[in-house]
Amino acid sequence: MSDMADSTLEKIKTEIQRIEEDCIHSGKAHFNAGERWTALNSWLGVPSVILSALAGTAFFKDYAAVAGGMSAVVAILTSLMTFLKPSERGAAHKSAGDQYLTLRNDARIFREIEIDQACDVPAAIATLATFTKRRNELNQASPQFANRDYQKAKKGIDAGEATHLVDKDEP
Repeated sequence: MSDMADSTLEKIKTEIQRIEEDCIHSGKAHFNAGERWTALNSWLGVPSVILSALAGTAFFKDYAAVAGGMSAVVAILTSLMTFLKPSERGAAHKSAGDQYLTLRNDARIFREIEIDQACDVPAAIATLATFTKRRNELNQASPQFANRDYQKAKKGIDAGEATHLVDKDEP
């Protein structure tokens, strides 16, 4: 291969590493957001179920004021669950995280194995364009995560949470 082709392939590999890095950060941030929304679903749902049962019991034992108070709290918790939809949001963030990790894995395999074995420059450019399009579509379609989700992801990534054991310098 010519020096110009080698240079172009190296630039493509560098850009693919950027896509991988973006996907690691976005994917992990979405997983953090998903965990947060799933926890909120439990924090709202479990007390709602327990208080509903207790309110029914209090009502039948002629503790109308207690039953009424519990019912009001249940109504608030249920309204919050309906409005915030934490279960749906958690699932949407997990799905987005999974899609980012899939793209990262595909990009890494292409960069590490396929580009040197099966690609000429035009094919590598076409594959890069496909990965770029997939990342852009994910960025547009994915739910927004909070800054704290990203900061937690960055901290974890910097601590090596997203690094495969085989890729670590130390044994």
